[in-house]
Amino acid sequence: MNNEEPSTKKNAQGDSHLNLATASLRRLLEDKNLPEDVRNTLKDDYTQVQSMLDKLEHGHIHIAVFGRVSVGKSSLLNALLGKDAFSVSVLHGETKTTDFHAWDEYADGGLYLIDTPGINEIAGEDRERMAHEVATRADLVLFVIDGDLTDVEFRALKTVTASHRPTILVVNKADRYTDKEKQQLRTVLEERTQGILEPENIIFTTAQASRQTVIYVDAEGNEQEGLRVRPVDVQALKTRLWAIIEHEGKTLAALNASLFASNLSEEVGKRILAVKHELGLKTIQMYCIAQGVAVALNPIPVADLVAAAAIDAGMIVHLSKLYGLPMSKSEAGDLLKTISGQMIVLIGTTWAVHLISTVLKLGTGGISTLLTAATQGAVAWYSTLVVGRVAESWLANGKSWGEAGPKFTVEQILDSLDRDSVIAEAREEITAYIRKTVKN
Repeated sequence: MNNEEPSTKKNAQGDSHLNLATASLRRLLEDKNLPEDVRNTLKDDYTQVQSMLDKLEHGHIHIAVFGRVSVGKSSLLNALLGKDAFSVSVLHGETKTTDFHAWDEYADGGLYLIDTPGINEIAGEDRERMAHEVATRADLVLFVIDGDLTDVEFRALKTVTASHRPTILVVNKADRYTDKEKQQLRTVLEERTQGILEPENIIFTTAQASRQTVIYVDAEGNEQEGLRVRPVDVQALKTRLWAIIEHEGKTLAALNASLFASNLSEEVGKRILAVKHELGLKTIQMYCIAQGVAVALNPIPVADLVAAAAIDAGMIVHLSKLYGLPMSKSEAGDLLKTISGQMIVLIGTTWAVHLISTVLKLGTGGISTLLTAATQGAVAWYSTLVVGRVAESWLANGKSWGEAGPKFTVEQILDSLDRDSVIAEAREEITAYIRKTVKN
């Protein structure tokens, strides 16, 4: 029989999740297989990873407020803090960037409240991006409204809740409604957010004290004018926040950190692959130039084919290092044979031209030799481009052709390239290079 207290179990589980999240972020930061040029390109992403890691190691919990301009986001945070820490203005759009302050009321400390700009002052795509960023960086979200949800608010709410962070829908300025009106509004909101929010996470608040003019009848039966002050009321929100934080404990930050680590790892992975692809294309282009010129200037028949194979194999080795999947020259040669074999099947005529051009080199002179050499070099350029693209695709897929096999991959690459256009451009560049070389 296990006599462990539930809270002890939760703390142990929270520590475990926290360790997993921290380890995941550290792996991102300390990945030795990542090329330095790729790391430099992703500098901002890694700064974000480091900030998140610092947050986890200090045990901080971030509570972000989100909503339209003028719903009272900053006022709500000030009411929770019990002081005017966040800027409040009668003008719309006072909060231009995110702002945060420590909330010392919680016994264990480490709580931070974060203010954000109004969602209705940001264009659609940027609004969607900000909603996603707020949700993924915060451990808990206060989504503030002051009435029924608008379409813009509802879409943003769905984006926030889709990130699986605890979200409280805060109906601010509740002093404007009678008890009956509040109940009607609650019913409407519960219906609209069914499947998105739990009913207990819809909380009514009054973030700023307000004065109302009232008419009353005095003891003599005369009507009199007076003032009634409606005080700040955020106690229901505090109670709900404490309940969530106390119930979840370390698990709240740890689970959200795990989600953050997983999402960011996936995103950084995509970015890394995109950067590697871009660098791969530049590498392939460099080898295309080297291949085209080398073949065009090589006067020995057939030998240029041997030289071409060596250059292509070198390119494959270079690409494999870029993708962190190093290969030997022998392995690169085997891959090149596989790719070339499929290319011969699919574009045999190109290789026929390649061989004929080699022979024609011996029997022509002057400008004809130049054009023939440039043509052969352009064909070599094109073949290297295909080989490079196919090899890069294989490496990006983790040294795998996938279920369709090499033929499908080669065919896809061939279909994506305009052969005539590539060869024409390559011939022009090679011709210009040869003429410049001869002139010098």
